[in-house]
Amino acid sequence: MRPDTIVLVHGFWVTPRSWEHWISHYEAKGFRVLAPGYPGFEVEVEALRADPTPIVDLRVPQIIEKLEGVLDGLDSKPIIIGHSAGGAFTQILLDHGYGAAGVALNSAPTEGVRVVPLSQVKSTFPVLKNPANHHKAVPIEYDQWKYAFTNTFPEDESRALYERYSIPVSGRILWDSVLANFQPGKQAVAVDYHNDDRAPLLFVSASEDHIMPPAIQSSNAKHYKSKTITELKHYEGYPHLLPAAPGWEAIADEVLEWALDHAK
Repeated sequence: MRPDTIVLVHGFWVTPRSWEHWISHYEAKGFRVLAPGYPGFEVEVEALRADPTPIVDLRVPQIIEKLEGVLDGLDSKPIIIGHSAGGAFTQILLDHGYGAAGVALNSAPTEGVRVVPLSQVKSTFPVLKNPANHHKAVPIEYDQWKYAFTNTFPEDESRALYERYSIPVSGRILWDSVLANFQPGKQAVAVDYHNDDRAPLLFVSASEDHIMPPAIQSSNAKHYKSKTITELKHYEGYPHLLPAAPGWEAIADEVLEWALDHAK
């Protein structure tokens, strides 16, 4: 049966508001579109900036539990599209048996992907430079936002998006993701790369992405050894913030078409 629902999963430093254009775009095509926030993210961007307690308390297992609760409430399997950290969460959800097809846009890596480009180090250094940030919600300064998210945008658009979308990030989750490959046993972002029952998965990479560059997407995709479809699509000239980048409509349409063609 053709999926009639799309679930959009946001990444770090932003909220479901970052999907605002994609929500209306897909709804205009007749789809039911859900964009759940992380636990405590039911408030607006401005409220999270004023009181970042929900960000400080954030943990990956609770995020996955909430997303799975949303999916459990659906009558049929949806298409799941995740951006950045949401791409890693999309991979986890598919591995857990959810979704008819999944798309990971500029995805954060799942456990075992050890590629760490210098641009990623520079993008996350303001958080990782101080171990004390492990217990904090760390704001993103504009210069960091410009480098990591909107490096291809005109200055005025970049600043406008910073004001509209940006929130602090959980230092704990970012630190834990860095340490995941160096700790014994499965960590929070582990998946079974040999899971033949997983729904088809498309990775999307962008040539100008500094924080989750193409090398990460390529390595993550190559880790999958299952018989289930895993493909990689690359876009030239795009930055990390794909959901708001000029030309996003074409990407939204192309990944949706892929998901519909491969849904099971």
